[in-house]
Amino acid sequence: MKKIIILALLTVMTVLGAQAEAGRFSVGGQFSYASKRSMAGLGVQLQYEPVTNLRVAPEFIYYFENDGLSASNVNVNLHYVIPTSASFALYPLAGFSYAHFNADTWLVGGSVNRCGANIGLGAQYLIKEHITFFTEQRFQIIKDFNQSVTLLGLKYTF
Repeated sequence: MKKIIILALLTVMTVLGAQAEAGRFSVGGQFSYASKRSMAGLGVQLQYEPVTNLRVAPEFIYYFENDGLSASNVNVNLHYVIPTSASFALYPLAGFSYAHFNADTWLVGGSVNRCGANIGLGAQYLIKEHITFFTEQRFQIIKDFNQSVTLLGLKYTF
């Protein structure tokens, strides 16, 4: 499972890296909080803007173990960026999610893989020329694991 996720991330990074000259490309780190099991996680998000105000944003999040449950999550979201000033923008987002849950408790038992969808809203603030703070609030629709996810992060735009 980990090999598949790593291979998928490397493939996405290679494709987006090769096309970085065609549009804006960003990479960022993020802190995540998932409400279903009160799980905290760390992740990485790539963003590629093929046309003005439309971004593709694949990401990987690893959630730390809480009450015997750990998880990893791969998402691919679309952002429609609405600039409100030179340094601030809002963006609605929608996309797909693949989640892998590991449990050592009687509640789930073993591991579970689920596909789902994301819908939410994000905001970004330009701190310095290439450095941007971003936050997202999304609802993840995944069978047996619907949850609200909050992200806080920093990204560097090339």
